[in-house]
Amino acid sequence: MTTAQQERTSDELRALAEQAGRELESAPALRILQWAADTFGRRFCVTSSMEDAVVAHLASRVMKGVDVVFLDTGYHFPETIGTRDAVEAVMDVNVITLTPRRSVAEQDAEHGPRLHDRDPDLCCRLRKVQPLEEGLKGYLAWATGLRRDESPTRANTPVVGWDEKRQKVKVSPIARWTQDDVDAYVAEHGVLTNPLLMDGYASIGCAPCTRRVLAGEDARAGRWAGRAKTECGLHQ
Repeated sequence: MTTAQQERTSDELRALAEQAGRELESAPALRILQWAADTFGRRFCVTSSMEDAVVAHLASRVMKGVDVVFLDTGYHFPETIGTRDAVEAVMDVNVITLTPRRSVAEQDAEHGPRLHDRDPDLCCRLRKVQPLEEGLKGYLAWATGLRRDESPTRANTPVVGWDEKRQKVKVSPIARWTQDDVDAYVAEHGVLTNPLLMDGYASIGCAPCTRRVLAGEDARAGRWAGRAKTECGLHQ
């Protein structure tokens, strides 16, 4: 990437994202990621919850050794940490693990135990949103695994858009995919997935705030069940 590309202003990056979102709306996921790799080089990364490694795998096909950013909140299922370790061991990616400023014990001492039950928005902000904002500072663009079919709140996700909060280009290369598309890609390429997906979980977050989904529920129904909360704040 050239110096001129690195020095683009926020307005220029926003315009670039909006144009790419229009032009790449119908493009295959690999084409979208190739655009991101060509445009931003090593100042582009993939974020992954380690529910599966689909986007990381796709990105590694267009950029070997691509940075894959993972948030270790301290509340993950053991299976999620195991998936991260497996991705790091077998895929051509550079896994970067971000951690919150405070350990769970330190957070408990400051805010009281089980903050996730009493104020889940604050817990997510401390353990997810703040670490990601700090971890993304060196990048101009980041990729997510958001899909429009996951929930009504994600139905309008652009394949390339502007992250106003972080002033970065946000790439969602599989936004138009369905669960069947994901399953087919996993099967074709032998992509690593979290074992909990085979145990009734459709969307995997922190253990205290995630349950199995019931028949007929959307994929996000198992997150913060019984609450009005539907997002952790990373994508709002």
